[in-house]
Amino acid sequence: MKKVFIVLTLAMIFMSCNNNPDKLATDLINNPNTANGINENTARPIIEFVKNEHDFGQVLQGEIVSYSFRFTNTGNADLIITNVSTSCGCTASEYPVDAIKPGETKKIKAIFDSENRSGFQNKRITVLTNATPAKSILKIKANVIDPTN
Repeated sequence: MKKVFIVLTLAMIFMSCNNNPDKLATDLINNPNTANGINENTARPIIEFVKNEHDFGQVLQGEIVSYSFRFTNTGNADLIITNVSTSCGCTASEYPVDAIKPGETKKIKAIFDSENRSGFQNKRITVLTNATPAKSILKIKANVIDPTN
């Protein structure tokens, strides 16, 4: 019986020491949803993009092009971008890591490298935030032309 008590005590100690300083604090996440819909009285960020799709048109193979998607926090609480991921290794992104205050306008830069690509390209950039909904999808398109043909 004494061994069981010691094992349980050690297990509780190890589980309580799982503080990871790299994780966001849970007080930054606020879910305004209720059974009746969204509670409008709750402070919440809202990410609003000027446009969520950009067409580069024709791009020469090997060319690197970029576009900055402008957005505004139209909510009444700080907006935090937690992650931006791309659908392909040929696409990269740059985004603000600090909190975006209500009314502030910022940019998410999408960079497309057309090296070893040809034809029509359609890439997605997924933006995760503390807004509702938490996920936004941005799209870039290009028609990559091989200059040797």
